[in-house]
Amino acid sequence: MVWQGNYDKLFIGGKWVDPESAETFAVISPSTEEVIARVPQGTTADVDKAVAAARAAFDQGPWPRMPLDERIAVLRKLSAKLEEKQDVAAELVSAEMGCPITLSTKMQSIGPRLLLDSFIELAPQYNWSDIRRSATGNALVTREPVGVVAAVVPWNAPLLITMIKLAPALLAGCTMIIKPTPQTPLDAYFLADLLAEVGLPDGVVNVVPADRDVSEYLVRHRGVDKVSFTGSTAAGRRIGAICGEDLRRCTLELGGKSAAVLLDDADLDLAIPSIRALSLRNTGQVCSNKTRIVVAASRRDELLDRLVDMIGSMPVGDPFDPATEIGPVASAVQRDRVEDYVGDAKAAGLKLLVGGGRPAGLDRGFYVEPTIFADVDPNAKIAQEEVFGPVLTVHTFGDENEAIDIANNSEYGLNGSVFTADPEHALAFARNIRTGTVELNGSGVGFHAPIGGFKHSGIGREAGLEGFDAYVELKSYGLPADLLAKLS
Repeated sequence: MVWQGNYDKLFIGGKWVDPESAETFAVISPSTEEVIARVPQGTTADVDKAVAAARAAFDQGPWPRMPLDERIAVLRKLSAKLEEKQDVAAELVSAEMGCPITLSTKMQSIGPRLLLDSFIELAPQYNWSDIRRSATGNALVTREPVGVVAAVVPWNAPLLITMIKLAPALLAGCTMIIKPTPQTPLDAYFLADLLAEVGLPDGVVNVVPADRDVSEYLVRHRGVDKVSFTGSTAAGRRIGAICGEDLRRCTLELGGKSAAVLLDDADLDLAIPSIRALSLRNTGQVCSNKTRIVVAASRRDELLDRLVDMIGSMPVGDPFDPATEIGPVASAVQRDRVEDYVGDAKAAGLKLLVGGGRPAGLDRGFYVEPTIFADVDPNAKIAQEEVFGPVLTVHTFGDENEAIDIANNSEYGLNGSVFTADPEHALAFARNIRTGTVELNGSGVGFHAPIGGFKHSGIGREAGLEGFDAYVELKSYGLPADLLAKLS
């Protein structure tokens, strides 16, 4: 298997170097509970080296000073490598976090490449500089690289989320330290190898797996100009507070508890496949999944029947079986978390529609049954807190004002969807939902649109032209008349 073995180095300064400590993290297969690899446990000394390498590459190296088209050329080579090795990438992520392989090929492997290609396509369109004339002065206004970026990456879609940070940062001329979670570091090693192969200058990207304490040291590091974090809202609050102490720039893409709203004229033949794909995606471990299903009372019974049939048709099992739709959750800790939420909901007397236990015949691996609770009070704990597993709640409404209230009854505001036979009405309804993205009748927004959250779902946006904004600083140059004439 491509992922088996030991990864005994750290990628710092363009080289695979010995870590400062002999301590390692065990990478555990979610499907077999076996150790499939070990990686070094990064220390503060390793972080110091990585930041120094990134700092030198930014302050004295060629990367920030290259013309944009030269940076694009390097990243085009990376895209070609990702396409060449897409099966390896998919297997790596499935091995380390349990994503079903059919989804992994699309989401965890092809997805990062398409995201990279999207940023490459958009980069020449971004407004890197322009001339501003006024009665009070004339300026050259530029968007220049923010500097050294610490990218703190979660375990649920590690390569995809790394790419949504790495591509715009590198195209802008930044340098980076990638901090993968100890659960899923193998894809970061894979990416580092590819970056070395395509000729990225030394120190532009560095990789240091680390635990929480060392990660916090990286976030606090005075050599870091910008932190880009994706993960839980609790961790995001901590990172935001730390960055605030030193006025360090940060982007936070955090949790979600998104609602799929089915109005009384919704086409269930559209809605059910969307729920299947975008509510239980990656075994429920995607922050933008629509985990609250909000349905008109007139359609409740039909929907519940369809949901039971849907769950019954979704194979649960080995993530490397192409037929599997629900794999294991990523770790024993995550399974305990999901089971705690399900147990609390049962104890509170919530109506269990389907699931609620562990799948029969899967004695090894971190499996939980796909689970749906019906007729749930919108204020219930399981409807308010992010479970991050294959668990959905169903809520009914009488009129559309009540539907809007239920959809907005959350501290989160990341995603959502609306289903109705009238697309114009869908758009009008969606304007009332306080989230960063709303999909109409299952239509995705694509990689040219910005994504991110309202409320406790984060600060800032990623993807699209706006995705570059997080990695630049605005700078204004006052222009004398003769230089203005030359630049105009």
